[in-house]
Amino acid sequence: MTEELKKTPLYQNYIDSGAKIVEFGGWAMPVQFSSIKEEHNAVRYEIGLFDVSHMGEIEISGNEAFQFVQYILSNDANNLTDNKAMYTALCNEEGGIIDDLVTYKLADDRFLLIVNAANTDKDFNWISKQSENFDVKVNNTSDEYGQLAIQGPKARDLVNENVDIDVSDMKMFEFKQNVDLFGKKVILSQSGYTGEDGFEIYCKSEDTVDIWNQLLKHNVVPCGLGARDTLRLEAGLPLHGQDLTESITPYEGGIAFAAKPLIEDNFIGKSVLKDQKENGSTKRTVGLELLDKGIARTGYEVLNLEGNQIGVVTSGTQSPSSDKSIALAIIDRDAFEMGKEVLVQVRKRQVKAKIVKKNQITK
Repeated sequence: MTEELKKTPLYQNYIDSGAKIVEFGGWAMPVQFSSIKEEHNAVRYEIGLFDVSHMGEIEISGNEAFQFVQYILSNDANNLTDNKAMYTALCNEEGGIIDDLVTYKLADDRFLLIVNAANTDKDFNWISKQSENFDVKVNNTSDEYGQLAIQGPKARDLVNENVDIDVSDMKMFEFKQNVDLFGKKVILSQSGYTGEDGFEIYCKSEDTVDIWNQLLKHNVVPCGLGARDTLRLEAGLPLHGQDLTESITPYEGGIAFAAKPLIEDNFIGKSVLKDQKENGSTKRTVGLELLDKGIARTGYEVLNLEGNQIGVVTSGTQSPSSDKSIALAIIDRDAFEMGKEVLVQVRKRQVKAKIVKKNQITK
């Protein structure tokens, strides 16, 4: 299996540590090193470390780099600074989400887009096609980068002790370039995908293993995709390909904050998103908590109490923090009411659930 898959610089470390490896977005990735619950709890209460080097990096540079970034992304690039990144979406003409991503302004004429691993080639081809009328260069620089995520309530103190700057007051999506970490130069971003405090570290590909090993010397627990999924679901964070797709808009997918259709500049999908902002979308994403035994899996139907379908589950899991069965679902907007009871079709059973807040982190 793994011979045909892409490998991050840490692949041999997975093998040596006995991690369970699975295919994810065309990559051989660890689903767990010890147990999902142990890794999950390490992030919620201590510190966990993830290899996210499979994520893609696309660089946009040139005289019209800013104008082009503004044109292809749903958020307002005017909010970017050389130390403030931005979560946004790459949308099609119908407002559907080709990918959700984070954008960094490295210089006035140079931007770095961090895209989902499974979408890297698709995104690169789409962005390249859109760039034809702009004075820009689009480069897939994914092979040049390693990426690690150190997450948890004690992560900030550990990072602060090992870098040459003070990160104690860094806020969400603030970042610093050319930071010294264990003698290596990195981009340090206050961000993550767990609902906890922490940082994402962008380093040279060849420095990834050394930084990983240095961090593991500080009572840091290595974590895999399993814990990453349970953590992000408890935090109500969407996963592209499940909760976000090319037929779901930011307003339908619960990331309306990443769309700014009222700005003066035009961008791809703006007209559809402007209409949804002003008039509402027909669908919306909600959190679910199952009241009966069962797990809501991706694709399961959501029904009203009369048995009529009102939506579909996009992601679901058993929450390690609360021991409750939780899910994200996209439902008809007029069926939404916080606390409302619904049904989830779990195989041949209809299981009772209620609509709850998407962020369900419990400690």
